[in-house]
Amino acid sequence: MKYVTTIGSNEYQVEITSESQVSVDGVEYQVDFRKVGDQPVYSLLIDGLSYEAYVHPAENAWQVLLRGNFYSSQVEDERERRLRLAFGSVVSERQEYYLKAPMPGLIIDIPVEEGQQVENGDVLVILESMKMQNELRTPRAGKVTRMSIKTGDRVDQNQVLMSVE
Repeated sequence: MKYVTTIGSNEYQVEITSESQVSVDGVEYQVDFRKVGDQPVYSLLIDGLSYEAYVHPAENAWQVLLRGNFYSSQVEDERERRLRLAFGSVVSERQEYYLKAPMPGLIIDIPVEEGQQVENGDVLVILESMKMQNELRTPRAGKVTRMSIKTGDRVDQNQVLMSVE
């Protein structure tokens, strides 16, 4: 099965060629992707290198926390993409992006303030979970419009932390 995955302004051609092999933009990788326990935590082996990923479905996207970086990705299969392009529709970016906690944890730091302009990839929140500090970054430029948290708050998975417009 072939997919187009969009992360920020980058598109990747992904083809699942077998249960243990994936091609990304024509480069083949040996992979093993397994869920760990009852949490949305996954063990990911790519060409023998081990990673831990937190993966959450969200509205029209997948939220992924990998190696301390937060990614919001949209995935379309070939058929969906062809139909969308054939009818001339464009995926519209919402006016407001809601940063949600990918896992329960403790807010360690908030390096931005309400009203502050941010660029794609800027750190919005540092969340501690499972004894690891995770930098949650914005997937696009904009202005921080609403903050629902403060340093020291405990948050639940999928809780809205702030919004960027």
